[in-house]
Amino acid sequence: MQLILNPLYIAGTLILLMVISEWVAQRKFFRHLGSGLIVIILAAILANSHLIPSSQNAPPFYDQVFKYVAPLGIFFLLLDVKLKNLRYAGVPMLATFLLGSICTMGGAVISYHLISPSSHHVNYAPAVAGMYTGTYIGGSANLNAIAIQYGVNKDGNLFAAINAVDNIITTIWIMATLILPSILQKIFPRKKQIPPQQQNDSSGELMRQILSKKEAVDVQGISILLFFGFASLLLSTIISNYVPQIPSILTLTTIALILAQVPAVQNIKGGKVIGYFLILLFLAVIGAYCDIHALKQSGDVAATLLLWVALLVLIHAILLFTIAGIFRQDWDIVSIASNANIGGTATAAVCANSLGREDLQLPGLLAGAVGNAIGTYAGILIVEILR
Repeated sequence: MQLILNPLYIAGTLILLMVISEWVAQRKFFRHLGSGLIVIILAAILANSHLIPSSQNAPPFYDQVFKYVAPLGIFFLLLDVKLKNLRYAGVPMLATFLLGSICTMGGAVISYHLISPSSHHVNYAPAVAGMYTGTYIGGSANLNAIAIQYGVNKDGNLFAAINAVDNIITTIWIMATLILPSILQKIFPRKKQIPPQQQNDSSGELMRQILSKKEAVDVQGISILLFFGFASLLLSTIISNYVPQIPSILTLTTIALILAQVPAVQNIKGGKVIGYFLILLFLAVIGAYCDIHALKQSGDVAATLLLWVALLVLIHAILLFTIAGIFRQDWDIVSIASNANIGGTATAAVCANSLGREDLQLPGLLAGAVGNAIGTYAGILIVEILR
């Protein structure tokens, strides 16, 4: 057996790339890229340098990552969604966020019909629309879940382009949400809405828990979490075999969300760390599937994706800000909710802080947690509508 086909060599190399990507992502210049995109790029470089297998000689190891590692990663990340904390978010933020989610779905459908990506050589176009819907409601875990369900992850070039465009558009819109409130407040003044004050100090601790990737772990806790993960994956596979109309990833997502509400499960530490590790490994394999030569030849696909996603987010923004404006919603709340949609939990907190609205940091974080819970459902609904 050639060295680069040895599963031990492949696993060790990909994990080393994960270490490097985490280190690089902490540097100021690369921080906006994120470790997920960086590990895709690094794995693509090694695959095209023939230092690890590519799509041309993909080993069984890659298939096992797609089949088991990625779904388990999504499962463990969703164990962090605690619906009981929504009482801290406040009705205005939650209502605006859910409206933004509906506007994202509307933007996905309208932009799909305007751009017609399938006629511009974008493979899996309905699934790609669902992926962007999922990530612009809940985040990358939802994007990955939909990619796995519809096999988009097997097209490494397309998947890399999808992630690159996502990062570009997300960065632009995050900057826009920092600028828009002051402009709109001057043109259409709105009264600032202050959420109800929390009755204890748990809100600050809750924010730290949501934003932190680090958790204190122990062997017993990890063992219990792995048992839940494997058992849930097995159960979702069995249900999918008997009821093929129900995507297995939806069953797995539902089980994870139910378990996440159980106090005994909430007290087990390590789920976020395991999930983040597994998703990075999945993204590294995605990078290995990238064929740089084919990617160069698909420049028109990347351009189509860029135009398509820019239009999707623009429609989301026009619909959300127009409807919220009619109901005289606080522009800060609208911007932070939209930021939570497009950017996710962490960027929503940064947006609130940058706008001088520390009182909206926790509501923005929790709105993003709602997106984590519903993003996959919304994305798959859009796929089925457009197919």
